Amino acid sequence: MNTILIRNVSPIYKNAFKLTSRLFADAAINDKIDKIVKNNKVVVFMKGVPDAPRCGFSNAVVQIMRMHAVSYDSHDVLADENLRQGIKEYSNWPTIPQVFINGEFVGGCDIMLQMHQSGELVEELKKVGIKSALLTADEAKKESSK
Repeated sequence: MNTILIRNVSPIYKNAFKLTSRLFADAAINDKIDKIVKNNKVVVFMKGVPDAPRCGFSNAVVQIMRMHAVSYDSHDVLADENLRQGIKEYSNWPTIPQVFINGEFVGGCDIMLQMHQSGELVEELKKVGIKSALLTADEAKKESSK
């Protein structure tokens, strides 16, 4: 009976219902993402999980994080379509992976690679109280050469 009623509802009302439902879904996912990025020092939204990335770009970000020995909160966007679309809207950035440090959007794979190569990532991590393993390795080299 409900199906019959829905079929007989004007298309205008159907579209309004869909739009309203989507707005509530968008607000809910936006709130969820906001809590995630604000409650964790480093967050990676990626395809797959750190032990099994499902794209080369996500894998590259995972490898960069491993080189720096950074603990981070990760979220598989392939497991949740709302999260996958929501994170793109939240950051106004079209691609995955996405990295947030201290609640701020840093960028994706290319930006993380540039930051890693330039040493800027070490500095950004230091600002939030995270000591990069690469910094520790460099300090150890300097100490041993004295």
